[in-house]
Amino acid sequence: LRIFFQTNTMMNSPNNSNPINALDLIDNAIANLEAKLNLAPGESLSSEKNNSKSPQIVEEKNNNNQQKPKKEKKKQPPKKAKQAPPNHDQPDICKLEFKVGRIVKAWIHPDADKLYCEEIECGEEKPRQIASGLRHHYTLEEMQGQRLLVVSNLKSKKLAGFPSAGMVLCAAQENEEGKEKVEFVEPPENAPIGEIITFEGLPPPEPFSSSQVEKKKVFLLCAEGMKTDADGTANWNGHAFMTSTGPCKSKTIKNGSMR
Repeated sequence: LRIFFQTNTMMNSPNNSNPINALDLIDNAIANLEAKLNLAPGESLSSEKNNSKSPQIVEEKNNNNQQKPKKEKKKQPPKKAKQAPPNHDQPDICKLEFKVGRIVKAWIHPDADKLYCEEIECGEEKPRQIASGLRHHYTLEEMQGQRLLVVSNLKSKKLAGFPSAGMVLCAAQENEEGKEKVEFVEPPENAPIGEIITFEGLPPPEPFSSSQVEKKKVFLLCAEGMKTDADGTANWNGHAFMTSTGPCKSKTIKNGSMR
């Protein structure tokens, strides 16, 4: 390039009087161009020089692609198993769920004169909280540790602001003085906590959901047939409330209603 410019300049100069200054200018221009192209002085342009960076760029690009972590697919929550349709042909009492329970904690409701608040162990993940209108029938000390039956598929409702997840089953009867006596319906001492009550002479219960119980008013339909017999045994239309270790009973109330 320098030879080309030198020859061309000398040929085109009218007098060839000052070729040195022209060559200096050319040298400076060439040096600037070499600097811009990152060439060493006198180094020629070649495709090898220009292409030498290509493999490195491709390699870096590939490395960048390899370093990017793959996005993990979000795990879908397991699908809930479809509930079997309710068995409407079974006896009404079999649509309710009664469980063996035990009061593990009881206290006086702060805003209601008749209510106790209880935590009742029913063989579930945690004790159920239930409110019961029993303050006129049991002392707080008598409530502690009491074994009983819980109606466990009723819809949760607030009683004087306290969320009650079910109800305890009691027998009731008017005494000679005209006052109502109320007692727990109790399972046998050795009946397992959480056991579901069956009914003598009836098929195994297939309890409805709490929504179905409320919609069909199942408890109200059963209430008239729930009584204690002459022995104090809890019955529904003559079918005894049974555990694996025997029937459930009221201690002293005979031929009384149950609620």
